Amino acid sequence: MRNLEELKQEAFIAIRGAKSVAQLRDAEIKYIGRSGKLTEVLRGLKDMSADERKEKGKEANALRQTLELEIANRKSQLQDAEHQHKFAAEKIDVTQPGRKYHTGSLHPLTLVMREIQDIFGKMGFSVVRGPEVELEWYNFDSLNLPTHHPARDMQDTLWLAEEPLPIKKRGKNISSRLLMRTQVTSIQVRFMETHNPPFQIIMPGNVFRREASDASHEFEFCQMDGFAVGPDASLANLKWVMETVMKKLFGSGVKTRLRPSYFPFTEPSVELDMACLMCGGRGCSVCKQTGWIEVLPGGMVNPKVFEAAGYDPLQSQGYAFDIGVDRIAMMKYGIPDIRLFRSQDLRFLEQF
Repeated sequence: MRNLEELKQEAFIAIRGAKSVAQLRDAEIKYIGRSGKLTEVLRGLKDMSADERKEKGKEANALRQTLELEIANRKSQLQDAEHQHKFAAEKIDVTQPGRKYHTGSLHPLTLVMREIQDIFGKMGFSVVRGPEVELEWYNFDSLNLPTHHPARDMQDTLWLAEEPLPIKKRGKNISSRLLMRTQVTSIQVRFMETHNPPFQIIMPGNVFRREASDASHEFEFCQMDGFAVGPDASLANLKWVMETVMKKLFGSGVKTRLRPSYFPFTEPSVELDMACLMCGGRGCSVCKQTGWIEVLPGGMVNPKVFEAAGYDPLQSQGYAFDIGVDRIAMMKYGIPDIRLFRSQDLRFLEQF
């Protein structure tokens, strides 16, 4: 039978040398576990005489109790040391100044959108919103853009379903496919179907087109349409509104020009350009070397749009216009690339 005193000294060295609770657990298993060294000693008692078995058994059980006590003491020491280390790591210096947490800020497009809405709100315009997933009829057909109209090629559409949905308009059963709206102008007829003139509204929202991105074009961008119907709506009134908005946004010294244009849903159609603030009108990649940026297309509402909404085209008159919010923001903040707005780059967004 192995010397119990040697076993005791060996176990003490292992227990007292344990640097962690895990190492202590390994020592406990090694010496007093089911297959431990002391357990082997106890199993060997069966080969001794009765007197030896009684004496050695008493010594072995006493050693077990001693080792269990030693293990308990060492475990308490290790746990206290771990707690002290943890407390030291979690210690808070109450004399240190507090940390400044970044609370975030509004997106530049949101800032510009709110500023424009505030300008129109003071001019008596109300805000109206519509769905981003739209019917082809509201997005194209009701705006004088039937299936084979060449202007549809200017708006590469993101179709959501090839199978058209049956709808009923002006007493006729027609079919209309679902798409991601290409223009917030689609809200016009929706609004007129449930409202009577006079009214003047603005219609903000995102629009989507399947086209290549560059410094001045994106497949998703933000528009804000204006729409007014009533006896006082005229081209002169529209010109005043356009110029007033630009002066409010960029100051009274902003340089603009009004030129004729073409849109299927307005007749006559005009377009307000502003001198490119990125290059001072000299020409750059943003203005395509022309020195001018297209910012406010519009015109008098086409009678066919009134007819699609159920209005009498001979008794109705109104004007409509569209503001490219992204381009306004580019000019306002001196941003050379429209793609930065949706890049999710915090280095860019934290500047606002």
